[in-house]
Amino acid sequence: MARILITDDEIDIVRLISRYAEHDGHIVDTAAGGKEAVRLCRQNHYDVVVMDIMMPDMDGYAASREIHKIKDIPIIMLSALGTEDDKLMGFELGIDDYVVKPFSPKELMARIHVVISRHLSGQEGSALTAGKMEIDTLGRNVYVSHERVELTAKEYDLLLYLVRNKGIALSRDTILNAVWGYDYCGEERTVDWQVKLLRGHLGECRDYIVTLRGVGYKFEVQ
Repeated sequence: MARILITDDEIDIVRLISRYAEHDGHIVDTAAGGKEAVRLCRQNHYDVVVMDIMMPDMDGYAASREIHKIKDIPIIMLSALGTEDDKLMGFELGIDDYVVKPFSPKELMARIHVVISRHLSGQEGSALTAGKMEIDTLGRNVYVSHERVELTAKEYDLLLYLVRNKGIALSRDTILNAVWGYDYCGEERTVDWQVKLLRGHLGECRDYIVTLRGVGYKFEVQ
């Protein structure tokens, strides 16, 4: 789960992205222009900003400069301008991705997940620690009481998602969309089965994954 700021003066685009982001379990704030986006970034924490370039009060380029003066927040730029020069200008400002309109909402959500994960990895370095568990995010290795645990790729992805959202109640549907992807056609029982397998590998840390009856799961160090 992430907190996303969507900035665009086209209300239909804001509604479209918001619907997909909320379906993935994210918290969404919106801004109609660059000045409002800068103000919200000054007041709140965001995991990513999705921002249009062409806005009436302050364009996306100027807003990105101001936001990066305030905080280190990843920015995905939206634009109908898809020339090489336009993209280069954005990347020179330090944006993390550039998406040309019209775009696929599903592809945009995938890009959002990648940008957030990359930013978190950069902040956390190569290791995450939770109680007696350590996760080497660069090597994709997991250790329980300093002993390496063998996990499948999907078990690792599930564990990493739970750990990065420590203390947050996550529904099965949210987990399914985040770990398996928006296009996955499986059932929520897939999550239950994968959690069961994952717990079986975690030994004394198995109880870190807490079942929330009628909701889903939460990662919590006991």
